[in-house]
Amino acid sequence: MGANSLPSTESNLDLDEQISQLMQCKPLSELQVRALCEKAKEILMDESNVQPVKSPVTICGDIHGQFHDLAELFRIGGKFPDTNYLFMGDYVDRGYYSVETVTLLVSLKVRYPQRITILRGNHESRQITQVYGFYDECLRKYGNANVWKTFTDLFDFFPLTALVESEIFCLHGGLSPSIETLDNIRNFDRVQEVPHEGPMCDLLWSDPDDRCGWGISPRGAGYTFGQDISEQFNHTNKLKLIARAHQLVMDGFNWAHEQKVVTIFSAPNYCYRCGNMASILEVDDSKGHTFIQFDPAPRRGEPDVTRRTPDYFL
Repeated sequence: MGANSLPSTESNLDLDEQISQLMQCKPLSELQVRALCEKAKEILMDESNVQPVKSPVTICGDIHGQFHDLAELFRIGGKFPDTNYLFMGDYVDRGYYSVETVTLLVSLKVRYPQRITILRGNHESRQITQVYGFYDECLRKYGNANVWKTFTDLFDFFPLTALVESEIFCLHGGLSPSIETLDNIRNFDRVQEVPHEGPMCDLLWSDPDDRCGWGISPRGAGYTFGQDISEQFNHTNKLKLIARAHQLVMDGFNWAHEQKVVTIFSAPNYCYRCGNMASILEVDDSKGHTFIQFDPAPRRGEPDVTRRTPDYFL
C-alpha cells in the first residue's frame, strides 16, 4: 500500500477499534503492534525528509509518554479527522504511557495519513530509549523487548522535518553548520539510527541561543545557534519561521531570535513535577498563528513520582 492509497474498509474498522481501545489507554497486543508498524512503514517511506504540510494545521511539541495530556491536547485542539496535526517528536520516555502514546499516534497516522505528520525526535532512537524509560516500559507491559524493537525500527522511517506552506520550517531540535538549504536535508538517507554527530544528529539535538554564531551544546550533541544563523537560514530558504520543540519552556511556548524561531512544548507539568504549562500552535487557512496553552489533564492513577530530578536538557 502506497502513501496515497487508503486501507480497505475492513482494515479501517479494525483500526477504528484499535484507536478506540488506545484512547482508553489500553495497549494493543504485540501482534497488532507489529502489523500496525508494517503499515506505517509503507506510508512513512514515501514521505520526504522535508515533508510538505498544508494549512490549517496544529503544530505540537514534546509529549514524552504523558498519555492523558495528549488526550487533553486532542480535546483542546480538535479531534480526528477534523483537525490536521503536526507532531515534532519525542513521543516516548519520561512519562508512564510511552507505549500507548506512540501506538496511538502511529495508529492515527495509518488511519488518516494525510491528516497527521509525525516527525522524529532525539528520543526516537534505540540508544536514548534504553536509558530514559521506553525500553523498560515495553519489557514491563509485554514481557519482552519485541515491541520496543518494532517501534525503534519504525522510528528510522519518521521524517526529520516538515515545511508548512513553504514558510514554516518544523523540526525537533535545530539547525546544523553542515546544512545551508532544505535541499541538503532532502538528500539525506534518514533510515538509520540517529548518529552521534553530523547534520542528522544536529536537526534533532540543536538549540537556539542568545549568543551569535555556533556554540558547543551542553547536551553533548548538536550545537547552539544564534540569531545570525537562523536569520541567514530563513533568508536563504525563503522561510518566515522556524518552529521546534526539544526544550522545556514554562509557558508552553517561547519566542527567540526576534520571533524568527519558536519553541513549542506540549507536555504540561513535565515529568509530573516541573509545573510548566503546555501549548500547541494553530496555523489557520490564512497562515495566521494562534498559541493555545493548556494545563495537565487530571491525573488518573499514576503512581507517586520518586524518580530522580529530570535532566531538563533531554
